Parts: sequence; structure tokens; C-alpha cells
Amino acid sequence: MDFTFTEEHEALRREVREFLRETLPAGPGPARPTNQDDWPAQMEFSKKLAERKWIAPAWPVEYGGLAWSHIKQMIFSEELAYAGAPDAGRVFNVGMIGPTLIVHGNDEQKREHLPKITSGEVVWCQGYSEPGAGSDLASLQARAVRDGDDYIVNGQKIWTTGAHHADWCFLLVRTDPDAPKHKGISFLLVNMESPGITVRPIVNMAGYHEFNEVFFEDVRVPVANRVGEENTGWYVAMTLLDFERSNVASIAANQRTLEHLANHMREVKPGGPYRDILRHQLAELWIENETGRLLSYRTAWLQEVGRMANYEASVIKVFATELGQRITNFGVNLLGPSGLLEPGSKYVPLNGVIEKGHLSNVAPTIYSGSSEIQRNIIATRGLGLPRD
Repeated sequence: MDFTFTEEHEALRREVREFLRETLPAGPGPARPTNQDDWPAQMEFSKKLAERKWIAPAWPVEYGGLAWSHIKQMIFSEELAYAGAPDAGRVFNVGMIGPTLIVHGNDEQKREHLPKITSGEVVWCQGYSEPGAGSDLASLQARAVRDGDDYIVNGQKIWTTGAHHADWCFLLVRTDPDAPKHKGISFLLVNMESPGITVRPIVNMAGYHEFNEVFFEDVRVPVANRVGEENTGWYVAMTLLDFERSNVASIAANQRTLEHLANHMREVKPGGPYRDILRHQLAELWIENETGRLLSYRTAWLQEVGRMANYEASVIKVFATELGQRITNFGVNLLGPSGLLEPGSKYVPLNGVIEKGHLSNVAPTIYSGSSEIQRNIIATRGLGLPRD
């Protein structure tokens, strides 16, 4: 592949950087842009993206996008992540439900929901995981029983990111309890203001309220809100349009953290006789992150030339998320006792982003397919190893 960006690519990068300089506050930025703190400001940022049609720029023009190439979308994601731009629900709006509706939604569903995503008006959450159905998602037990023109939904979902802010939820439910577990599931669109929905917060160990438990008690959902045919929801849910699967955002966030640590070492000169060891450790992490950047670029390039990025996407997902853990682990040890201080503490270094990042980086190796699952994909699809 050719790692050289065109002048058009570089012009886009300059444009995005200028926009972010004008729009986001200066400083280290949040340790985790997906946190739900300061939600009104996040939604305001989303509206500013919408003014430029930058909510979902890789989507086709007819659905409110700009039909950007994979490389352009990767550059955009890289710059937003490096700047610490807030997510404001884009991971679910743009990366999940939008592509699903583009492929499987009927015309009415597309007309109703896609424009509200690209305008920044509506936020979605994902109703997949349950207390007894995580990695083995097809074991889910939330039920939907047909009653005329409605389904009546009962059950519980967990780890539902952003449910306390969401307007809608895309929900997997079991509509045929007697069918094989992958074949008795339907995919519903549920208005979060529907009677019978209760949202309870789950505060993670970093102190962020991102996750929630969501309970459904006799919730009526119109049959018209089903995406695809009844009992085919598993295949709808597995839809993935590879608009951008390079995981470059994780690499860019890692880069920002490494630069903070490098600047701290220049200013404070920590370590005494161990300074050279610390410098070498930082250099190793920096080199690893550059390797990750090239893996990300390669994944986007494969998509750009029309090739399927399958196990390659799993490689960079494992590499980037586990590297993020190593970087923040190094960071809290480099900072010493002050590295344990939270943002707002009197003597906290780097606005507490290392401490928050260290705690937050546990989750990415679990969600969106754990490292163990990704390694299985790499083994079978990449290396051709047998499943048994």
C-alpha cells in the first residue's frame, strides 16, 4: 500500500484541525471522550458538526452524508480522537443504527430516523447485552409477544451506554422462544419515552456514568418499528457497513496521552537514576503506537480498494486497546503518587487525564468483542487455524 496522503487528504486534515481548534477548549482534554459528563456541551458540539454535514460524512449523500472515502473518514476520526472531541452518541448513531437502517430499514424508517441522526437531533442507545447474555449474545431472554399491531416487551438490558440521554433504543428481543437461539430474535426500534421503561445508572470505577440498566415492563412497541422480518433480528444486528473500522481513534487517543507524558518528563525530569529507563519505556510505547497507526492506515486502505478488512480489523482492535492499557499503566507509575489524583485535586498533574484514562482503559478490551473473541477471529480467519 501507499502510505502517502494526497493533497486533498492533507487539505481535509487541515480543515478539521482548524475547526477543532476553534470549537474545543484548549488543554489536555477529557480522558475519555465517550463519557456522558457535560451533555449539553456535547450536543452543542454535535450540532456544529451537523452544520458541516460532518455527523456521518461517510454515508451516501441521499442519507445526509458526503459519501467520503474510507481514507477521508479515517483522517476525520483520527483528528477528532486526537483532539479529544466528545462522542455525543455518534458511535451508536453513526456506527451502528444508521448503517443498519440503510441496509435493512424500510423507506419509512429511513425517512423518519436518518435525517434526525445527521442533524444531531436524536441520540440512540443499544439494547443488546443482558445480565446472562454478553459475549454469548444470542442467549438473550428479553421477550416480545405480538399483540395486534404491537409487540409487548418485557425484560432487562445492561451496560446500556447513554440510555439516560437517549431518545431511541435499537433493541434485540426474543420473539420465538422455541426456535434455535440465533433464529428466534427480532430487531425493534423503541422510543425511550414509552411507558414501562425504567433506566437505572451504573457508575463505572472511573466515576463516570456512562452505563445503565434498562428494564422493560409491558412496553408496547409498534410492529412497524421492527427492522427486517420477524425472527431474523440476529442477522440484522450483525450488519456492519465498514465505513470506518480502522480503530484509528484509539491510536490517536494513545498518541495524545504519550505526548502529555513526554512533555511532563521534559518539564519535571522525574526518575532520578531511573530516568533513562523511563525514557526507553516511553520510546518503546511510542514506537508501538506508530506501528498501530500503520496497521490502522492499512485497514482503511484495504477498504478503500474494495477489499474486506476482516481479521485485520481484529488485529488493530486488540493491538490498540491493549496498548492503551500499557500506556496509562506506564503513566500512573511515571507520575508516582500524584498519578492517583483525580481531576480537580490540588496537586493533580495533567488535569487527571492519566488517572481517568488508566481506569477507563479496562473496558475497551472487553466491549465490542473482547480480546479473546478477536484473537479467535485472527486465529481462524487470519491464520487459518481449526476452530477445535
